[in-house]
Amino acid sequence: MVPSLDVLDRLLAALGLDESTAREVRDLLAAVVAAADSGRAVDAVVPDGSTVDEEVRSARLVRSFQCVILPAMLQSAEYARHVFGSAPGLTPEAVGRAVAARVERQSVLYEPGRESAFVLTEAVLRTWPGSPALMLAQLDRLLAVESLSTVRLGVVPWGRPVPVLPRHGFTLCDQRAVVVETFDRERVSVDSAEVAAYEETFGRFEGAAVFGAEVRELLSRMMAEYRELGDVVTP
Repeated sequence: MVPSLDVLDRLLAALGLDESTAREVRDLLAAVVAAADSGRAVDAVVPDGSTVDEEVRSARLVRSFQCVILPAMLQSAEYARHVFGSAPGLTPEAVGRAVAARVERQSVLYEPGRESAFVLTEAVLRTWPGSPALMLAQLDRLLAVESLSTVRLGVVPWGRPVPVLPRHGFTLCDQRAVVVETFDRERVSVDSAEVAAYEETFGRFEGAAVFGAEVRELLSRMMAEYRELGDVVTP
């Protein structure tokens, strides 16, 4: 995986390289990115979440639409454990490391100068792993994150038709890249036409979503429903 500029700068600072050498390394990274910009998509075949998390960390504007699972930056530790635990090829130790890394990377939500917009279908909130208690904690986290000035959280409710049938979720990082997470890999594309198509699609789902007081009321209502489920546990 090609490191982001943010990650590269931190590595250069840690290594204490002089400015001339650091510039050469940055130029090399730029050349690699330029090659990718020719239209090749990069697949990460180990679904440890690092690709989407690092792309998000390097972006100042993040827009994520999800129709199956919660966006990576909004997942609680226990929810993330189920996400990684269902991915093929990860050992329990690898799952633990991936969860810890994901939670640590979520600190970008609180950094000034960043903007994050998340749009979910209501189906995401009703597709739950583990137990009702897990989802109660997860929904409580969503309410807390929604209150941040750097975050916009929207939900497309059941009572509204979707503008297009969603096939999968995706995350836009600035206007330079889109990350698509599938069951067994993370795909990054920097093709400008593909990024533009995903931007247009995100805008359509954003227009169908509810925000602010409406989304808080929806989340609170769903928390009450999960409480009523009691001790039911999925297999």
